[in-house]
Amino acid sequence: MCTKLAISNHIGPMRIQRFFLSPWQRPAVILYLLLSAASSHGQVQDQPRQMAWLDAAMAQSVEDFNLPSLSVAVVHDGHVIWSQSYGETIAGSGDKATPSTLYAVASNTKAFTSAALAQLVDEGKLDWDDRVQEHLPWFELYNPYVTSELRVRDLLCHRSGLATFSGDLLWYGTQWSSKEILEKAKHLEPTTAFRTQFGYQNLMFMAAGEIIEVVSEKPWKTYIEQAFLEPIGMTSSVLSTNELQDRSHVAAPHNELASGIQTPIEWINWDNMAPAGALISSAEEMAKWMIVQLDSGRTATDTLWTPSQTHEMWTMHTPIPVSSWYQNMLPSMHFRGYGLGWELYDLHGRKVVAHSGGYDGMISRQVLVPEEKLGIIVLTNANTSVPWGWGHDVLNVLLSGDRQTPVMDFLLESKREEPAERALAEEKLIASRIPEAPTSLTLSDYIGTYSDLMYGDVRISVANDTLQFEFEPTPLFRGTLEHWHFDTFRLHWGTQMMLPKGMAHFDLNMKGQVKSLDFDVPNPDFDFTELHFIKQSTEQ
Repeated sequence: MCTKLAISNHIGPMRIQRFFLSPWQRPAVILYLLLSAASSHGQVQDQPRQMAWLDAAMAQSVEDFNLPSLSVAVVHDGHVIWSQSYGETIAGSGDKATPSTLYAVASNTKAFTSAALAQLVDEGKLDWDDRVQEHLPWFELYNPYVTSELRVRDLLCHRSGLATFSGDLLWYGTQWSSKEILEKAKHLEPTTAFRTQFGYQNLMFMAAGEIIEVVSEKPWKTYIEQAFLEPIGMTSSVLSTNELQDRSHVAAPHNELASGIQTPIEWINWDNMAPAGALISSAEEMAKWMIVQLDSGRTATDTLWTPSQTHEMWTMHTPIPVSSWYQNMLPSMHFRGYGLGWELYDLHGRKVVAHSGGYDGMISRQVLVPEEKLGIIVLTNANTSVPWGWGHDVLNVLLSGDRQTPVMDFLLESKREEPAERALAEEKLIASRIPEAPTSLTLSDYIGTYSDLMYGDVRISVANDTLQFEFEPTPLFRGTLEHWHFDTFRLHWGTQMMLPKGMAHFDLNMKGQVKSLDFDVPNPDFDFTELHFIKQSTEQ
């Protein structure tokens, strides 16, 4: 999703070097490569021992965090200076991950959508300040002023007024098209005033994809393939899970069970939100994209977008406060914000351009330091913040020469505390349960179809003396409801996924009849409280 575990690129037919090193070869070879690739830029090539240390530290993090695999690439001054992979494509399979192994990079796709719009601006077919309704007259938001005033650049910088991830239940696992989803967006309620605060929005990038299709007269997928993947040489990367059957080396997404076992889970198709997060790529090919980004859209033979557009995309549009956590953990960070498809901040006296990507069972982090011509991509096939942590700490190591890894240390401590925290949370939940508090009605009285104006229907039925639920637009969302107390039930999913257990509550009217149903599934990705289901019928 675009897990969003952290709020949470890559490049050209330039020379790409892949290395598959044994543990005793890595330090010497890395030293040679870093020295031979050296140019006049920054401190990176002066730190070969730091790179060797990072290799060992990353390998250790795979063990410490129980990751199936981790793939990383570092680019500097137009070249891949190091790439390495650790672990297996499927936990326990023996199939080793390599720098060419494909992973979902999710929201790192957003930079491709922004770059596509930049191309269209360069060609004079579009302006960043065009009103969205000039190109999508059918698109509406929560009030007429915002609908009319919304500009193309507003779609790419998360300042619509909607909350982070608001509306994501409309696309996740549903069969609706991008346009059908966006037509429902007018029902979403804002949480802040327009253009005043950051609220991470996948739906706005979907609207940006629709504009690309209207202006270019090409499907978004075709445009991205022709404009970027082909000329950059990202020949193994795909923009749909439907194309994975044609690829030979693909990492499987994983979910960690309470027992600590990493178990593979099914790929979820994200075609309907593709402009916000559909790309599946490798460390090797994302390195090519980073090289092009760091050279302002230039490849060895072409200019994909002009430097002025790079400046536009890397200019802050939406400020984000530097929290006390960042101040304490990363004291060299003085600002944070979002440009057009990119996070922006500073570390160690340099501007950083970065992004995370979160998919079911896969997390990624991409970090660019333009003035050093340095880029790092970290990919993994687990629900973990490790790529995000390394995305910050790698710069601590490479730019300051400091081998302290405060973010990774924090994450490791947090992971070690997770079992106790989960147990405590469960203990508190059980303590909140009111004993001997029966349902107000018989189970058959809860049976029926419940409808939310924006989302659609949920069906409640009974089987084996247990309530069953089914979210009709989202076939993944089905399972059982275990009575908790009164008219509240605990929700258990029927399929293996990253979402935790939740609660469902039936509300009664003054006649003692069921009138509505609400769900609460605490998680960082999907807000079930945006939905309110009204009972429509009773089905026996």
